[in-house]
Amino acid sequence: MAINTSTVSVITGGASGIGLACARLLSQRGDRVVVLDLPGARMQEDLVSMGARFQACDVADERSVLEAAKQIEIEHGAVQVLVNSAGVIQPRLSPEVLEMTMWDRIMGIDHRGTYLCAVAFGRAMALRGRGAIVNIASITGSRSVPLHAYAPAKAAVLAMTQCLAGEWGRSGVRVNSVSPGYTLTPALQRAIDAGDRDPSDLINGTALGRLVRPEEVASAVAFLTSEASNAITGIDLPVDAGWLVGTSWQTYGGVPGPRSLMSQESNPC
Repeated sequence: MAINTSTVSVITGGASGIGLACARLLSQRGDRVVVLDLPGARMQEDLVSMGARFQACDVADERSVLEAAKQIEIEHGAVQVLVNSAGVIQPRLSPEVLEMTMWDRIMGIDHRGTYLCAVAFGRAMALRGRGAIVNIASITGSRSVPLHAYAPAKAAVLAMTQCLAGEWGRSGVRVNSVSPGYTLTPALQRAIDAGDRDPSDLINGTALGRLVRPEEVASAVAFLTSEASNAITGIDLPVDAGWLVGTSWQTYGGVPGPRSLMSQESNPC
């Protein structure tokens, strides 16, 4: 029997949202994808049909992560790609009412969980002299926002990415991050439906005037885990529809509209 030598890629949080989009795209390019998610999570049928596999794991639990990493290597071989997408969001709460149980949970998954997985899989990559890790951060990690657990956790992911890139660069392991903007995932849709997020607020500050699609984040991840990015490590790639550049324009009345409409308004027939 011929040995499948395709890339083994692990996607944490790969059962939904951005992680699911990453799992789909990497599967489509021929990677042998292993979805790492909580016990009880279910993979989408299209992923199963493409040969993706599931491994139960709580990324906030060190023993669970180490056992999952060991099991994956036994069953699927050496892991060359890790995408740390597991995470939770938070509602807008002032520090006075943000309970520490929620703060701890968000930090435990978004920050600690990302670090645990990076180390569990990255140490083996470094010993073999090859690997690519992409951590899913957030634009909120680079700006002041009223998310007093989530934003600091994502800021820590940005710093962690740079530290690990320096640590493992000479060992052949590249570590980068992708910072999605407001992405229309099921989690964000639930927040919108619950009235915790107003879509117009999310869109108005972007240069492109729209939300991000999960598939667009996955495309950035695919690039950073491909040979096309072999000289890139330690960077953060925002995929935010221009939110980082557009929000400051709000103090000047917002980003300009399309030139075609502006021309029609200034030169009426």
